[in-house]
Amino acid sequence: MTRDPDGLLELLPQWHRLRDADAGEPLRALLAVIAEQVDVVRGGVDQGYQDWFVETAADWAVAYLGDLVGYRILPGYEEVLATGLHGEASAERIAARDRLAARLAPRQDVANTVANRRRKGTLALLEELSASVADWPARAVELSRLLAGTQPVRLLRPDEEPADRQRLGRGRLVDVRRGAALDLLGGPFDGQAHTVDVRRAASPRRQGGYTPAGVALSVWRLKPYPVTRAPAYCVDRARNLFTFSVLGNDAPLVTRPEPGPAGAHPATADTVPAPIRRRQLAERTADYYGPGKSFAIWRDGSPEPVPPAEIVVADLTDWTYRPKRGQVAVDPLLGRIAFGARSAPRRGVWVDYHYAFGDDTGGGEYPRDRPESRHRTLYQVGPGRPFERINDAYEQWRADQRDGTAGGSAVIEITHSGAYQEQLDFDLEADDRLELRAAEGTRPVIRLLDWYSNRPDALNVRGTCAGGRLVLDGLLVTGRGVNVTGPLASVTLRHCTLVPGWSLEPHCEPHAPQEPSLVLDHTTACVRIERSILGTIQVVGDEVDDDPLEIHLADSILDATGPDRPALSGPDCEHAYAVLHAHRSTVVGEVHTHAVRIAEDSVFTGRMRVARRSLGCLRFCYVPPGSRTPRRYECQPDRVRSAVTELVERGELDPARAERLRETEAQRVRPLFTSLRYGTPGYGRPAAGCAPEITRGAEDRSELGAFHDLFQPQREDNLRARLAEYTPAGTDAGLFFAT
Repeated sequence: MTRDPDGLLELLPQWHRLRDADAGEPLRALLAVIAEQVDVVRGGVDQGYQDWFVETAADWAVAYLGDLVGYRILPGYEEVLATGLHGEASAERIAARDRLAARLAPRQDVANTVANRRRKGTLALLEELSASVADWPARAVELSRLLAGTQPVRLLRPDEEPADRQRLGRGRLVDVRRGAALDLLGGPFDGQAHTVDVRRAASPRRQGGYTPAGVALSVWRLKPYPVTRAPAYCVDRARNLFTFSVLGNDAPLVTRPEPGPAGAHPATADTVPAPIRRRQLAERTADYYGPGKSFAIWRDGSPEPVPPAEIVVADLTDWTYRPKRGQVAVDPLLGRIAFGARSAPRRGVWVDYHYAFGDDTGGGEYPRDRPESRHRTLYQVGPGRPFERINDAYEQWRADQRDGTAGGSAVIEITHSGAYQEQLDFDLEADDRLELRAAEGTRPVIRLLDWYSNRPDALNVRGTCAGGRLVLDGLLVTGRGVNVTGPLASVTLRHCTLVPGWSLEPHCEPHAPQEPSLVLDHTTACVRIERSILGTIQVVGDEVDDDPLEIHLADSILDATGPDRPALSGPDCEHAYAVLHAHRSTVVGEVHTHAVRIAEDSVFTGRMRVARRSLGCLRFCYVPPGSRTPRRYECQPDRVRSAVTELVERGELDPARAERLRETEAQRVRPLFTSLRYGTPGYGRPAAGCAPEITRGAEDRSELGAFHDLFQPQREDNLRARLAEYTPAGTDAGLFFAT
């Protein structure tokens, strides 16, 4: 709470203030310091009162309030939650504790503890628990109602309607003519009859659940992210073939969840971010297509989208389907569009759609936390704004500087999710601070094309004097990378995507896998990368006259498109003259660098080669065997190999088998990913069979890598604990991951 620093001074008589002013105001300065400390004490007292109520309590206090009503957090986290409550702790560790506390004791779940116990045993409560405990949309189903069985003649129920018998799965076989129902077979919305499966729904090995006691809670962990009025990518101009993704890759469309009625059960395909299936879209086109819905298509700059009557659903896997005149074919599973002869666009295609991804990382239209831009000149770019092109705004800033109407700090803000095809060159002087950012709710795309045959076409940033600063925020850069040269103070990439491999092929294969996304060529810039996705970083520097560059990587994915390619290196795979700081990041590829100051809660899929091993530390990381690193603490596979050695020392393992077991354990904890291809929904996420040493290997027992702050293990364990507490009596409830 901000208060007047001169509040105490104004309480003094006037003549004291006059004498203080004559003496240079030393009393005023002293009272300002005292007032600041008084405000701190007053704020602590106020927060202490707020901590009495679950709605206003601090995150760390919610768990203690829950204890008053019998809410139990997961065992073993008391020490983590106590960080910073007693003794000294860094601000970063306290912030990490608060984020973890918010997952261990969700505020809404604690507040509803008493009310939930009154509804114990209902399926609707299980879906609400998933939303309040784990923040995952869910669908709860009694699997016993999907068991096929023959009714005995003595127990026939003539009063039962045929529709009820079909819904309950009694005495019926699968109708192969019902294609829409068969399309949902094996998924969360499967309504077909099944024979008894002796495997339990809660089995930790292979789940079944089709038993008289089985209950399935299917959850969707991937979130839907919108793309609004963005240009589609033209694959073939002659045949009028397009993709929803501006990068030209296949992007499966997902449902924009619509909140259902209060207490509605069970959840439907419209209330969860499920992939849109072809038959589902064909039967209910109007429910998914149109402005404000799951997707929409505009052509030739028309204010109205393509009419729903012209939309047809087709399988465009090999682009063999040819729509008829006046038709627009859509494949939601691949994110592809094909226009008929009379529907062919002449001036372009724009789309709205939703795609699935794990977290708020890389360029996207999600809300972004950014510092306030004070004392900076704002230049807005976009339709209906003062500037149509980024270069126009940049040149105007330079002209205003020469006229004296603008200072050295400027913000160029792009206000819509369009594509900008420009050759961008920024020259920064000593006091310049330039921020090129996306407006809230937008995801602009910068396409760097082959404009010239005799020079590179990257986004070039040149420093003329030491002290210049550049910030890129919320952008997606494709076609080329970013080149930084000359003396600069800092370069910051925040919530950006520099497409690994420059651009994508249709199946998300990188177009130029060996090309770097960020080149630091004889520069002095301190590079900060936060919540971003980018390809290889190449450092070119002078190891004699200059100091090594500082590269800070946090909550990001550094993707060299392969574990055997260099993710951070110098030219020709030499050591980059840089010092790496990595926090909660996933590095796909090898690291060849001068030093690693700190690396924690991170995954390195390729070998690490550090020239200066005496500097720095790796904490709670995975580094492949054979890596040359600074000292390591609680890293994998070192821990599992050490565990085998301890068994030998205690006499519990034959030394002849020890070496083979060490290699087996090292292979077991090797990180497995759902996908390592940018553009796919599961990009960078640990696979289902990934070792717990990776999925729970961080210092706070969360997963290693860029998605650490999702706290997926804690959310899963917390939800399983609530399932055990609130499931109907005598049932076997299991957690099934739909995504």
